[in-house]
Amino acid sequence: MTAYAIRRFLGLIPVLFGVSLLVFTFIHLIPGDPAVVMLGQRATPQALEKLRKQLNLDKPLFFNVKAAVEEKNPAALFESQYFSFANRILHGDLGESIFTKVDVATELRARFPATLELSIGAMLLAILVAIPAGIMAAVRKNSWVDLTVMTGALVGISMPIFWLGLLLIYLFAVNLHWLPPSGRLDVGLQVKPLTGMYVLDGLLRGNLAVTLNALKHLILPSIALGSIPMAVIARMMRGAMLEVMSQDYIRTARSKGLSERMVIWKHALRNAMLPVITIIGLMFGTLLTGAILTETIFNWPGIGKWLYDGIGARDYPIVQGGTLFIATVYVIINALVDLSYGFFDPRVQYH
Repeated sequence: MTAYAIRRFLGLIPVLFGVSLLVFTFIHLIPGDPAVVMLGQRATPQALEKLRKQLNLDKPLFFNVKAAVEEKNPAALFESQYFSFANRILHGDLGESIFTKVDVATELRARFPATLELSIGAMLLAILVAIPAGIMAAVRKNSWVDLTVMTGALVGISMPIFWLGLLLIYLFAVNLHWLPPSGRLDVGLQVKPLTGMYVLDGLLRGNLAVTLNALKHLILPSIALGSIPMAVIARMMRGAMLEVMSQDYIRTARSKGLSERMVIWKHALRNAMLPVITIIGLMFGTLLTGAILTETIFNWPGIGKWLYDGIGARDYPIVQGGTLFIATVYVIINALVDLSYGFFDPRVQYH
């Protein structure tokens, strides 16, 4: 197990290298000159040239063949934008925003806890609703329960998040005044951050008012963001349970006189969880990339809207550093999902 885990995480290195290459390449395919974006169309050629040198944009993208030939120095071949970017990444430097001059790593540390809290809330809600619903739909196949669950899943996966988010705000915030429409805390409430996740920070600080207020703000965006994962997990859970319950060992368990509850929860569920775990891991990794629509509608200060604004402004360091960070989180979650299979199915062997 340990040896497999080490090999699995070492295998992430070429994946992340490929991601860094793709991120760097794609961001430079966007039309326009960041120097012109920053200084405006009326900037002088001298000012533009000076800024390009400051941003390292005057060098070739990948290999500096001209410098290597002229200086007769093979090392000069790597004096390019990509290798300068890769060297900074290896030293933990994600650069700083072109416009705000704020360090990208600092901005990520400030914004990622908000996205993480929202993602956890959405995924917990999806799991708590979808798994029991999928099990009931499978156990009572072709009944009104199955029809209701599958209809709800179809609606959930088809409903646009921006429409659902606006509908939730209109119903529960504007009309009923039960829940706040946006933000993470009410004005005037503050908590000294420990993790950056306000619900957890409120608990750790012993501040129940902050915890309850943060939970109230978390409910609506979690419902909006969790609607699609909820639908996908419910459908996957139903399909996996139906497949497992048709196996010989389930019939054997029933023939031994075990109760239906024991057969379902001890024998069927554990084996049906493997494909569901994969989907949960993939969906959670997707949520962590930042839900642009949800964060925008609910004014949630996460990394999704931040990256979107960075792309629009052609802020290379934000887009490159933020995307590489997201990719790292995503592949680590997938590796952890692979390692978790052995817990649910003892037949899984790691070599």
